[in-house]
Amino acid sequence: MDDSSVLTPALLARIRERAPGYDERNEFFADDLDELRAAGYLTPRSLSTASADQRLLAAHAPATALGLTMHLVWMGVARDLAATGDDSLAWVLDEAQRGELFAFAISEAGNDRVMSDSLTRVERVALDGGTGGWAFTGTKIFTTLSPAWTRLGVLGRHDPPDGSPPQIVHGFLTREAGGDTPGVTITPDWNTLGMRATQSHTTRLDGAVVTDDRVAHILPVGPSGDVYTLAIAANFHTLIASVYAGLADRALELAVDSARRRTSLRSGGSPQALDPDIRWRIAYAALALDALAPQLQAVARDRDQGVDRGARWFRDLAGLKHRSVETARHVVDQSMRIAGGGAYRWSAELSRLQRDVLAGIYHPSDTEAVHATVAADLLGPLS
Repeated sequence: MDDSSVLTPALLARIRERAPGYDERNEFFADDLDELRAAGYLTPRSLSTASADQRLLAAHAPATALGLTMHLVWMGVARDLAATGDDSLAWVLDEAQRGELFAFAISEAGNDRVMSDSLTRVERVALDGGTGGWAFTGTKIFTTLSPAWTRLGVLGRHDPPDGSPPQIVHGFLTREAGGDTPGVTITPDWNTLGMRATQSHTTRLDGAVVTDDRVAHILPVGPSGDVYTLAIAANFHTLIASVYAGLADRALELAVDSARRRTSLRSGGSPQALDPDIRWRIAYAALALDALAPQLQAVARDRDQGVDRGARWFRDLAGLKHRSVETARHVVDQSMRIAGGGAYRWSAELSRLQRDVLAGIYHPSDTEAVHATVAADLLGPLS
């Protein structure tokens, strides 16, 4: 597995140049994807490398980085399982090497249990040739990478007809290049405040079939601390945290540039970089951002090295994502104040970052779930 970064300065410069247009046109980051795929960005790497790259990519195009997080999560899940001797998702790594793009269809309106239950219903079906599969019926929201995915990770609830305990079936749907997937309807309804280039459309499943060879795991309904669930949580939370840290990196960079460039009539035309209040505000934002790197690096390193934090993993991962998003929101807010009224224009990059950073509060785990996870770790679960 090649663990080097493919993000060259020239590639990043082109990606940053395209980001405003994608946002303004509410358009998928197709050219970014083509270049990143050709450069090898979709291939499996360690979580430490993926996290660092996602932070760097997000500093140039947050929506592109957020979109590709979904693919990189599946790379991490397959890699983590393989490290335990479970090769059930080895094909995921093989297909990613060949350029396939993986995405998630998990979120549902009204389902605040996320992966531990589902409003999508799954039925066992017989297929031609004596094989079997699972038919998924339900509506998924926030399906990032909708225009481009070729492999879609889905989950749904199966209630066995014999009355045995319900199950959550995890598996993958296939979309061939330029083709449709039977039972899958994508509604192009992504018109949001920020992170517009992710094009995370609503996806309707009407008996969409996951064949047995593409089933990832079947788990009981309810909270689960198994290796598969932990792998999803670890890769998702770490990579999401990396994206918002990178967004904050860019906001602080723009604030510093603004302070050096803008002058103050009140101080006789001196640069605002010499204003003690501005200097304090920049330092205040930087101190908050500085605290993220050690946490991101430690979590990614421990996952790569197979460190067992036990049940504490879920608390640490949820907390990492929460702190990164809240820190990024704080840094962007301070940067907007430093940059002044010019940053309030729609065309200003900081204005786009202000809109993009708000998306962070909607990713799992949300604020309520984070606090519930930490409380459960400290006080035990609610009876």
